[in-house]
Amino acid sequence: MKIAVVGTGYVGLVSGACFSEFGFDVTCVDKDPDKIARIDQGDMPIYEPGLADLVARNKAAGRLHFTTDLGPAVAAADAVFIAVGTPARRGDGHADLSFVYAVARDLAPFLTGYTVVITKSTVPVGTGREVAKIISESNKDAEFDVASNPEFLREGAAISDFMRPDRVVVGAETEAARTVLRTLYRPLYLIETPILFTTLETSELIKYASNAFLAVKISYINQIADLCEAVGANVHDVAKGMGLDKRIGGKFLHPGPGYGGSCFPKDTIALVKTAEDHDCHMSIVDTVVTYNDARKRSMAGRVIAALGGDVTDTKIAILGLAFKPETDDMRDSPSLDIINLLHDAGAHISAYDPKSMVEARHLLPDQIVYHDSALSCINGADAVVIVTEWNEFRALTAAQFVAAMAGRTMIDLRNLYDPEAMLSAGLSYCSIGR
Repeated sequence: MKIAVVGTGYVGLVSGACFSEFGFDVTCVDKDPDKIARIDQGDMPIYEPGLADLVARNKAAGRLHFTTDLGPAVAAADAVFIAVGTPARRGDGHADLSFVYAVARDLAPFLTGYTVVITKSTVPVGTGREVAKIISESNKDAEFDVASNPEFLREGAAISDFMRPDRVVVGAETEAARTVLRTLYRPLYLIETPILFTTLETSELIKYASNAFLAVKISYINQIADLCEAVGANVHDVAKGMGLDKRIGGKFLHPGPGYGGSCFPKDTIALVKTAEDHDCHMSIVDTVVTYNDARKRSMAGRVIAALGGDVTDTKIAILGLAFKPETDDMRDSPSLDIINLLHDAGAHISAYDPKSMVEARHLLPDQIVYHDSALSCINGADAVVIVTEWNEFRALTAAQFVAAMAGRTMIDLRNLYDPEAMLSAGLSYCSIGR
């Protein structure tokens, strides 16, 4: 069975590489010739642990190919995955489906024989039906079905998530389409991965419902953390006590500066907009969207307050720029709000992140000074702010901070360190919910 994957962004590239690892012949298609050339040379457009090796291995085995030529890839394929971006649309927050629909129109003339066209992109309810309509109108002779197969890949753990997922969700309404998807995911069926077959609409909604629930959980524990600070409780003990209840679970109960990334911000907004279109009001999710935006901005206020209310000409070191560790993704990262607000308040910002500084230069003020190590970044700083919980930051000791810094203020927005150890070393240590 041959697969075509249209789009070599995060989802498309990881999915294509993983399907080729399953043994399928996969061709990944992208309009950007420079991007395709880079990938062919082993230069990945994203940072994802293990991805470069996976791509190289399957290219060498002759199972994974990259091209800008859509026609031959689609014509030869039994299954075509649409894996292009669906960013929030400017002005109204709805998911921008223009790229998905453009792919549907572009691939339609090249369909030969029975083909399953599968939306891998995160798309709102009704998208699959519209994709089918576009293809039918563009190629009245096409023999095809449209299926929905949302991805549940965590940045930084995407390969393991694909190879050993909690579940696979498939929206497919003909036995022919279900047979193709069963074949594609047979390697996961053999290791007893749950595979849930649903309607198109149900599959499309599962993705949004899942991401929104996790966003709610993150915001909930952040509010509990604020309450812990007010009443003198420890949020980690509260979270542990909650998480031991199997109905709740311990994941996504770690307090911090708010969620970011490529999924939660846009997917929560898109779910709210979809609900509004159908005369439903997702008040819980709507509130979380507003709260999370305010949460990220409020972190700058915490830093300013810890420094006495004025950061003019204060040197502040920021450790961590990506929205989470093990990725270079800066989309909606809390660091953007924090740094911009501190910069506007007159602070001098130095910054370090193991992977995202190239992207950060395009998104942050030119005055930001970047460093090639954490110790270099904190050298001479009046204050240090921990924004992203990279493992290499966990290894830093209180003594190293004291020796390198000019001041003694640390604002740990990820609770990486033991408060007693930091305080006993002479640091003015602030964390979240403790």
